[in-house]
Amino acid sequence: MAPMAAPLQVAVIGSGPAGLYAAEALVKQTDGEVKVDVFDRLPTPYGLVRYGVAPDHKSIKSIARYLQRVLETADVRFFGCVELGRDVTRTDLLDCYDAVIYSTGAMVDRHLGIPGEDLPGSVAATDFVNWYCGHPDAADHAFDLSVEEVAVIGVGNVAVDVVRILAKTADELRETDVPEHVLEALSKSRVRRIHMIGRRGPAQAKFTTKEARELGDLPNAEIHVRPEDMELDPASAEVAENDRHVRGNIKVLNGWTGEPAGDRPRRIDVRFWLAPKEITGTGRVEALRLERTRLDETGRVAGTGEYETLPVGMVLRSVGYQSVALEGVPFDERSYVVPNEGGRIIGPDGAQIPREYVAGWIKRGPTGVVGTNKADAAETVRHLLADLSGREEPPAHKIEELLESRGLPIVTYADWLNLDAAEIELARSLARGERVKLAHWEAMRKACHPS
Repeated sequence: MAPMAAPLQVAVIGSGPAGLYAAEALVKQTDGEVKVDVFDRLPTPYGLVRYGVAPDHKSIKSIARYLQRVLETADVRFFGCVELGRDVTRTDLLDCYDAVIYSTGAMVDRHLGIPGEDLPGSVAATDFVNWYCGHPDAADHAFDLSVEEVAVIGVGNVAVDVVRILAKTADELRETDVPEHVLEALSKSRVRRIHMIGRRGPAQAKFTTKEARELGDLPNAEIHVRPEDMELDPASAEVAENDRHVRGNIKVLNGWTGEPAGDRPRRIDVRFWLAPKEITGTGRVEALRLERTRLDETGRVAGTGEYETLPVGMVLRSVGYQSVALEGVPFDERSYVVPNEGGRIIGPDGAQIPREYVAGWIKRGPTGVVGTNKADAAETVRHLLADLSGREEPPAHKIEELLESRGLPIVTYADWLNLDAAEIELARSLARGERVKLAHWEAMRKACHPS
């Protein structure tokens, strides 16, 4: 990149892994010739690393320590509690920056599209995950854990996380960063049986073998798979033979086909070849009706006309995330991503929109692991720098002046460190692990500004 008269100014919207990897790539690829401002609508950085990774997965959550170093880089600033569309507009950003990278992720669950889905007790897994991960939007959510049976629809890693949290005792979660009010609610749980349900067979399950093994290692929950569900059709058997990940899953699942001893307080039933057809109940969820499925000759799921009903009091859907459209930014309502080529946003006419880019799930959809975002962000940044290498004039406006004129209660990185310290101190006072999350908006604001 050719030297500039003034550093390039770039705004990154979203402080999750995709956004912070983009900030890191901008700084590393330009040798101090770029200044990056990272915005988030929350007072806390790290996105799904903080609010999506299960609290008992401490090794994955350690990624936050790497991302922390990005925020502590001299050319990177954090602006928390600034929401695109509410506090600043797309036009504001383009007036104050040479370029904008949107990395807002995929924030909502897909719907099942079946009758009864809106009954009380039928909830998105995202809401439950946000609740036990301490997201302030979910701090006051209530889940009826007085029911004895729960169905979790989906066989991906998020579904496995939800099942595992439901199956663990409060004592098993005490050393994690689960908010205190969540731990108290989980301690009163009467859930005894959890059904994890997949529309396809074991060869098509999306969870990792490591996640599956963790379910089988729970000391207070038995786990069972019906032997007939493990019978593979020829196509699935071929997949299992050629795919190491699938072979690992099949091996773990086959180990659960024996009948449990029945001496543990909770039980997990992993079910395959079942499609949700209706959630029923008078005033709230009382049962889930399912149809037996198979794969047709094209590999698609087909119903068999055989049905069964589970007497569950709560249904959690975990069938995939989807992104939400951003005001003024092109959006594909079918694929739920911003149309782009390598991170360059493409308008309805097929032409590139200057100075606007995407990274992460809003760019490619909810695929890959946390680390996938690093190469994804680097690609976007390479294209951004190539596009702006001939930039002649810096932006006419400064974001600091705009934010000050609107009287917005900005959370800086130093303010976030105050909140961080408060959570560590709370854990110490409660004798509970490394940190206990503050989850309510007001408590978080006070911790950010203790004086």
